Amino acid sequence: MEFARPTDLLKRASRAALDTVLPPQCLACDALVSEPGALCASCWEGAKFIAAPFCAACGVPFEFDQGPDALCGACARERPGFGRARAVFVYNDVSRDLVTGLKHRDRLHGAPAFGRWLARAGRELLRDADVIAPVPLHRFRLWRRRFNQSALLARELARESGGEAMFLPDLLQRVRATPTQGGLNASERKRNVRGAFAVNPRHAVRLSGRRVLLVDDVYTTGATLEACTSALLRAGAAGVDALVLARVDRPR
Repeated sequence: MEFARPTDLLKRASRAALDTVLPPQCLACDALVSEPGALCASCWEGAKFIAAPFCAACGVPFEFDQGPDALCGACARERPGFGRARAVFVYNDVSRDLVTGLKHRDRLHGAPAFGRWLARAGRELLRDADVIAPVPLHRFRLWRRRFNQSALLARELARESGGEAMFLPDLLQRVRATPTQGGLNASERKRNVRGAFAVNPRHAVRLSGRRVLLVDDVYTTGATLEACTSALLRAGAAGVDALVLARVDRPR
């Protein structure tokens, strides 16, 4: 017969006491749930988790299975600079609440759950990754917001990976302050972030010949991920994949 360790019993007792005072709430809508870091039944049903079939390059979901190497129309016309992009959710009402809660309402308690979901969605990318790095914020925006949500996601993902990939939170720098991408179309977004990123010089040697897994919160047109990828490849990265919490399900 196996007995629980005293430390485990203490953790359970502490958790029970905390749940009595502060019952765990849904990460999206604040409804009561059975355990921290979970979605309520309604939000779970409303969340559109992405699973195969999807575009082999950008990861946009397909309605029908077209084979493991099938590309969406946009990627067939022009392949992205990154190798593969994957996402946990389609961007809808539920995932928007999760992203904006983390990004604008300091709801950092959801980060561990997001890290687990990212690791599941990006398991094929993690197997090939040598480095995990976030999309950076410009220092002025970081000063106003106080944290980089993409860095939090990347840190939790690195923890879930068990340290197999090196976590470099400052691998990339945002060297040019840019207006927000909100309200811009695809071509305007691309122009807005062109030349906005550079590799931190102190990591240039560590980057050479390695494959990078780039982490961000939302994939809209891919312009930001493309700009970051260009900077990484110019600095000697062997390849770049991207992993995001949510992505826009663009028309195909």
